[in-house]
Amino acid sequence: MGLSFEDMEVGSVTECGEHTFTHDEIVEFAERFDPQPFHVDDAAAAASPFGGLIASGWHTCSVLMGLLVRHSLAGSTSMGSPGIDEIRWLKPVRVGDTIRLMNSILDKRLSSSKPDRGIVSTEWAGINQHGETVIIVRSKVLFGLRHPGAAA
Repeated sequence: MGLSFEDMEVGSVTECGEHTFTHDEIVEFAERFDPQPFHVDDAAAAASPFGGLIASGWHTCSVLMGLLVRHSLAGSTSMGSPGIDEIRWLKPVRVGDTIRLMNSILDKRLSSSKPDRGIVSTEWAGINQHGETVIIVRSKVLFGLRHPGAAA
């Protein structure tokens, strides 16, 4: 068994890998899910306030989710998430940017209604190759307890 609720330490920060965004993947994602001109058309993007092609924020979120699952959630007792509390796109993600995911545990508590699980508050930070934070995501994740009842 991978990570469970008991393994989560408030204040811990884990690096969950990195991803480099290519021109083709930015356009491909945007054409399917967010076809705004500054995501799909080089000329329109150059004339936009961004001055060039940028990844959709939803693309960035999707990539970070994939990193998180592959690094930390696969094989864990994760039961999914009740939702996202906040997403902040702080800087555009451009062609060639490499974004590193840092996942912080902000808080955790046992569920008051379901004694077999706990709720973990997390913050993802996507950091580019220049050390700039480009995205922050705050959410909660439900994790099963390895030993229900023992943590009570």
